[in-house]
Amino acid sequence: MSAHSLANKHAVVTGGGSGIGAATAEALLRAGARVTLMGRDAARLEWQRTRLAELGEVGCVSVDVTQAESVTQAFAAATKAFDAVDVLVNNAGQAQAAPFAKTDMALWQRMLDVNLTGVFLCTQAVLPAMIARRDGRIVNVASTAGQIGYPYVAAYCAAKHGVIGLTRSLALEVATKGVTVNAVCPGYTETDLLRESLDQIIAKTGRSEAEARASLVQGNPQQRFVTPGEVAHAVLWLCQPEAGSMTGQSISVSGGEVT
Repeated sequence: MSAHSLANKHAVVTGGGSGIGAATAEALLRAGARVTLMGRDAARLEWQRTRLAELGEVGCVSVDVTQAESVTQAFAAATKAFDAVDVLVNNAGQAQAAPFAKTDMALWQRMLDVNLTGVFLCTQAVLPAMIARRDGRIVNVASTAGQIGYPYVAAYCAAKHGVIGLTRSLALEVATKGVTVNAVCPGYTETDLLRESLDQIIAKTGRSEAEARASLVQGNPQQRFVTPGEVAHAVLWLCQPEAGSMTGQSISVSGGEVT
């Protein structure tokens, strides 16, 4: 991949304030793209914008991906600043665990809203212009939870399975229109989301942090957690011109956990 293979491209990364989103934004900037970071925490976004500014043109826009009006306004602001969106990385997400019998409607709806409806709304915001230009890349950050099941996260698994279904369906719909749609599916990755999962295990089981980490990492054949940078480079590859024949795929970045 050349250093400036995405020159003159405008990429939007949701959930860009930390973790996989921030790492992806950095990878896209290094490839020459202009990047808009989106997320709920304006201060965190601004901190990342400042950190990344030396790499290229980077802006930030606050958004609640679960609200249609917020999404419309955010993408209008991003387009005004950096022109039409060429690359969309739907990375915003949230995980919350509960036994199925204790999964109430509020938790169920929150998991669907953030992880699935957010992908739907953000994709709707950019797709018409991509089709009109016959050029676009959409990468959805799903999860291995969209490929297999895990206990105690039924709502999260359902939402992430939905993301993969949406990816496959939309990819076929736009296959002749110059737009590709793919998903990357990280296993447990060293992010704030992992920290929250560990805290939940520690609180509910009384295990130490080392024991909690060991319980999660044992499912990875490499016996380690994935890094945000590894996920980011999988995303970057799917955004490259050379990946034009890749569409409708859900690529596991999980150390062999899902094959």
